[in-house]
Amino acid sequence: MANVSKKVSWSGRDQDDEETAPLLRRVAPPGAPAGEGTPLLNGAGPAATRRSPHSASFQTEQTSNMESDDELLDPVMDPPHPFPKEIPHNEKLLSLKYESLDYDNSENQLFLEEERRINHMPVAAGSGIPQIKCFLNGVKIPHVVRLKTLVIKVSGVILSVVGGLAVGKEGPMIHSGSVIAAGVSQGRSTSLKRDFKIFEYFRRDTEKRDFVSAGAAAGVSAAFGAPVGGVLFSLEEGASFWNQFLTWRIFFASMISTFTLNFVLSIYHGNMWDLSSPGLINFGRFDTQTMVYTIHEIPIFIAMGVVGGVLGAVFNALNYWLTMFRIRYIHRPCLQVIEAMLVAAVTATVAFVLIYSSRDCQPLQGSSVSYPLQLFCADGEYNAMAAAFFNTPEKSVVGLFHDPPGSYNPVTLGLFTLVYFFLACWTYGLTVSAGVFIPSLLIGAAWGRLFGISLSYVTGAAIWADPGKYALMGAAAQLGGIVRMTLSLTVIMMEATSNVTYGFPIMLVLMTAKIVGDIFIEGLYDMHIQLQSVPFLHWEAPVTSHSLTAREVMSTPVTCLRRREKVGVIVDVLSNTASNHNGFPVVESTDDTQSARLQGLILRSQLIVLLKHKVFVERSNRGLVQRRLRLKDFRDAYPRFPPIQSIHVSQDERECTMDLSEFMNPSPYTVPQEASLPRVFKLFRALGLRHLVVVDNHNQVVGLVTRKDLARYRLGKGGLEELSLAQT
Repeated sequence: MANVSKKVSWSGRDQDDEETAPLLRRVAPPGAPAGEGTPLLNGAGPAATRRSPHSASFQTEQTSNMESDDELLDPVMDPPHPFPKEIPHNEKLLSLKYESLDYDNSENQLFLEEERRINHMPVAAGSGIPQIKCFLNGVKIPHVVRLKTLVIKVSGVILSVVGGLAVGKEGPMIHSGSVIAAGVSQGRSTSLKRDFKIFEYFRRDTEKRDFVSAGAAAGVSAAFGAPVGGVLFSLEEGASFWNQFLTWRIFFASMISTFTLNFVLSIYHGNMWDLSSPGLINFGRFDTQTMVYTIHEIPIFIAMGVVGGVLGAVFNALNYWLTMFRIRYIHRPCLQVIEAMLVAAVTATVAFVLIYSSRDCQPLQGSSVSYPLQLFCADGEYNAMAAAFFNTPEKSVVGLFHDPPGSYNPVTLGLFTLVYFFLACWTYGLTVSAGVFIPSLLIGAAWGRLFGISLSYVTGAAIWADPGKYALMGAAAQLGGIVRMTLSLTVIMMEATSNVTYGFPIMLVLMTAKIVGDIFIEGLYDMHIQLQSVPFLHWEAPVTSHSLTAREVMSTPVTCLRRREKVGVIVDVLSNTASNHNGFPVVESTDDTQSARLQGLILRSQLIVLLKHKVFVERSNRGLVQRRLRLKDFRDAYPRFPPIQSIHVSQDERECTMDLSEFMNPSPYTVPQEASLPRVFKLFRALGLRHLVVVDNHNQVVGLVTRKDLARYRLGKGGLEELSLAQT
C-alpha cells in the first residue's frame, strides 16, 4: 500500500488529522435539515426544501459561492459560509473556490442536430502567465479574460516599466493577447453589454480555450518577434490539450500578430511598407564570424547551466517565502499599495546610491551605448552603472550582449547582479502588472558577462572568450533556471537574436539549468499556481498512486435526477446552498433511484437555462410539448449564467415536470469502481473532463470524480499525500 499522508477524506475514510477539520466542507447527516434560514424562490416554507423521496442524495463537485469569471452573485442572496473568514494559508491546501471549465462537449440532441446541420464546415478559430496556464488547464480563474483586466493590465505594465521597477512587459503582453482572443471569440462584450451577433458558434469553453491558446502565442510573437517561439510557448507552457488542427491555427495567429506588429512599426518609423522590423523586444544580431564556439567550451556552457539552475532555485525559494508572507500578512488593498510604493522607493534609492558610489566611468568616444548618462563622471565620460540601471531592461540586456570588452568593470557587474537579483525577486508578486522574462535575462546577462570577463583574465584574453557570448548563455541559464522552459525558450532566444549558430549551446544550457533547478524546487509559474491552491492537473498522476482506485477518490454520495423530474425537486437541488453541485447524473425514471441505471449527465447551467425558459409541462406523461429550445439559447446565456435565486418559480410550476432527455448528455464518460487512479487521471486529463461518473457492474451510479478529487493527491517528501480542502 502506498505511503499516503492523509489530511482529509472526502470518501468516507477515517481522518488522521483532526486539526484540519474546521477547514473542511462537511456533508450534513441524513436527518439534518438542509438550507435552514435560506429564502426560497417562491416564498414557500422550510418544508419545500426537503428533498423528494424520488431524488437520491449524493455528493458531487463543490463550487464557489464567490463571484467567478462567468458569474455575478448577489451577496444578499448568498448565505454565510460555514468557514472562518481567514484561515492560515499553507501549501498543503487545495482551494474549493475554483470551478472547472467544461472542455467536454455535451453531445445532447441539440448539439448533434446543429453539427449535422452545419455539416462540419470549416470555422475560423483561433499573463499573468500562471493564470492563463490554469485557464487552459481547465480551471475557471475569476476575471482572468475580462475586458477590465485587459485595461488594467496594459496601463499597469506601462506605469510599472516607466517607473523603473525591476519588471518586464512580456508576461502582461501574453496575458493581453489571451484576453483579446477570448473576447474576439465570443463576438460580444459582457462588460460593455454589447452583442455583435457574430461567432456564436464559439460560445463554449472548448472553443474559448483554443482561442486563448492562440492569443498567448500571438502575445509572445509580438513581444519577441518570434512566431515559431510563440507556438512552442503555447505548446510547452500553455495549452493542456493539443492536436494537429490546433497547431496550425495557433501558428496562423502568430503569423498575423507578427505581420500586424511590423506593419504598425513601419508606420511609426515613417517607413511605410517596410515589414522587416524585429519584435518589440530584440536582442540584436551577433557576429558569427568572430564569435564562434568550440568543443572545449561545452563543459563551460554546462557549468553555466548549473550556476543558472542553482541561482534560479534560490530566486524561486526566496520568492516562495516572500509570497507566503504576502498571503498571510499583506492581503489588504491598502497594504498592497503601500508595499508597491515601498518597492518603488527602495528601487530608486538603491539605484541612485550605487550610481553615486560607482567610479566606473567609461569614455564616450567610440562607445556604442545608446543612452549614455554622465552622472557623477567627468566630461566626455559616461557612468556604466547608470547605463545598466537607467536604461530600459531590454536596452540593458542588449548592451550587455553587444558592448565591446572593457565597457563594464567587474565590480560594477557584480554589484548590479546582486542588487538586481533581490530587487527582481522582491518585485515579482507585487499587485502590479509585471513580467519576469526580461529581469531574469538581465540578471543572467550581467553575471554571464562577468563570467566571460573572468574567463578572459584566466585564459590571457583569448579571442574565443568574448564576454558578450557568455552574457547570452548566462541570460538563457538564469531564465531557464527560474521558469524551467526549454523548447520554446531556445527558439525565442534564437529568433530574438536572429541567429541559429548558438542554438546548440542555448539548448545545452537550458536543459542543464532545468535539471539542476528541478532538484531543489519547482518552476516559478508552477510554484505560484500551487500557492494559489488551484486544482491544477499535471500531465501525469503521482507515480506512487497506483494503489488508489476510483472508489477511494470519488465523491459520494451523489445527487441524481430522474429523466423526467419534478420542477420543484430540481429547484430545491439547485438552491441547496450546503453543497452547490455543478453536474448531475440522470437515471431512469423509476421510484427507486438508488438502483436506477445511468442514462446521462446534465449540468447546472443547462438546468438554469431550462428553468429560465420554463421548459416544462403540467403532466409527466405528455412529454415535451411546449417551446422547443435551440442550442443558441444556451450559448446566449454563456458564460454568465444567472444564479438560481434570480429565477422565479411559482408553487404551481413546482408541480410541473421537466423532461431532461433532449438536453442531457446521453453518453457521459464512466469508469468502474476498480479503475486505478492513474487510469482515471489520464482519462480525465486527456479528454478535458469536468465530471467522470463512477458506476458499478450494473451501471448504477456509485460516485463522481471531479477535478478536485484528483488534484488533491500530490507527491510530497513523505510519499503520496492528500491535501486539505478549504474555502480559501
